[in-house]
Amino acid sequence: MGIFSRLADIVNSNVNSILDRAEDPEKMIRLIIQEMEDTLVEVRTTAARTIAERKEIERTVERYRETQAEWQRKAEVALRKDREDLSKAALIEKAKLAQSTEAMEKELAALDHVLAQGEADITKLAAKLKEAKAKQQAIQARHDTASSRLKVRTRLHDGRADDAFARFDMVEKRLDAAEGAVEAFDLGASKTLTEEIADLEAESAIEDELTALKARLGKERGAGKRA
Repeated sequence: MGIFSRLADIVNSNVNSILDRAEDPEKMIRLIIQEMEDTLVEVRTTAARTIAERKEIERTVERYRETQAEWQRKAEVALRKDREDLSKAALIEKAKLAQSTEAMEKELAALDHVLAQGEADITKLAAKLKEAKAKQQAIQARHDTASSRLKVRTRLHDGRADDAFARFDMVEKRLDAAEGAVEAFDLGASKTLTEEIADLEAESAIEDELTALKARLGKERGAGKRA
């Protein structure tokens, strides 16, 4: 079943109100646009048939007028030849055609009214369709923005960032412990050359690990911002 029962329903519709009541606005706006496009095709098809019918009637009216003129000429010829009976018969035929022409001219006027109304309907329907498509774009933009924000929030709260900070803290604690051990050895005792070099190597290894962890954490933060 369609959303609208007739063309007037579309023209008088409030798209925003319909979407506010819809459980699935995205699906509803697609249905609205589809029905409006289908209706627009139907209205234009009807208008095309009416235009074709009008052209055919115009041609018939033109032929009738030409034939009336011909009966008028024949009536005059008959009268000049003193054939009043034939002249009268020709004028009767002319009168019949005049009545038919008048009826067709009234039909043309009615078709003109229908075409004018159809043109107005097409204009209104096209405007409603434009409004619906603009609403669809707005809904799509909101959907895209919400999806992007949800992706960022998910990445920020999926635990990976917290794990990275925890590892960072652990390495710093290990570094503090190593530095503390080094400083403890310095208290009241002098180190040999071998011990001092070993301490430097141990400190260098921890600093290298810390640098690598900082670099990895920086990449994860950058990926989260780009999302």
